[in-house]
Amino acid sequence: MMLLFPADVLRPRRVDEHFAGEAQAARTLGWPVALVDHDAVANGSDCAAAVARVPGDEVVIYRGWMLSSRAYDGLAGALAARGTRLYTNAEQYRCGHELPGWYAALSAFTPASAWTIGAGWDGFDTARSALGPGPAVVRDYSKSMKHYWHEATYIPDLADASAAWRVAGRMAELRGDDFAGGYVLRRYEPFTGAEVRTWWIGGTCRLVTAHPDTPQQPLPDDLDLTALHPAIAGLDLPFVTVDLARRTDGVWRIVELGDGQVSDRPASAAPEDLITILPRT
Repeated sequence: MMLLFPADVLRPRRVDEHFAGEAQAARTLGWPVALVDHDAVANGSDCAAAVARVPGDEVVIYRGWMLSSRAYDGLAGALAARGTRLYTNAEQYRCGHELPGWYAALSAFTPASAWTIGAGWDGFDTARSALGPGPAVVRDYSKSMKHYWHEATYIPDLADASAAWRVAGRMAELRGDDFAGGYVLRRYEPFTGAEVRTWWIGGTCRLVTAHPDTPQQPLPDDLDLTALHPAIAGLDLPFVTVDLARRTDGVWRIVELGDGQVSDRPASAAPEDLITILPRT
């Protein structure tokens, strides 16, 4: 097994600085490391050249910046042409990276959701009606704009179609070319405290960390993942993260599931803690 990291844009023979600690930890722990040109993969300009320095006949885990499902498919194809296989295949990546891929399996643990295919009004209005009146948040298949909460995320009442559409449109505008799949409307649930990021390998939680947005937040002592284990295992995904937050009634709820290869590690978690949990074979 080998780890792939994005190369530094200005010094392509070095690991991108953001992932340098993980790469050093990997080498110390005996992992072979290779570099890819993230920008070339992300924009699909030349995936073959982007992986030119990756050895053939390997199985690899990617640890790097977020990729769209289409870009990841291009990465998988370019590696396959060299006889190298990603530990998480393109179909598994899409399932973990995009909410429609994982929602059905985890619907009991996460806010009620409805989504569209594409960014048209008709689909949005259908999803809005399906979810029903009341407060909601809007995002696309892979990401929200939560830092623009009132402008491009929070919808006070879905019954107000024009106001809901205005918020959704602003979210799509801010996402720009990165807008993924369609609109996702999620029933708003009030949370308290910071999110927790959990790291899962083959359906088993192997690591619990703070969320990257709140790296110094102490970990809770009442996080019980027992009921969640069979649901995550049922997704049959090799490497994912699950972000959870405590609802105001005390129940822990899933805020997001993401592919672990492109999930950021909080600064408070040691690089070797993450590298150690990754499968070697």
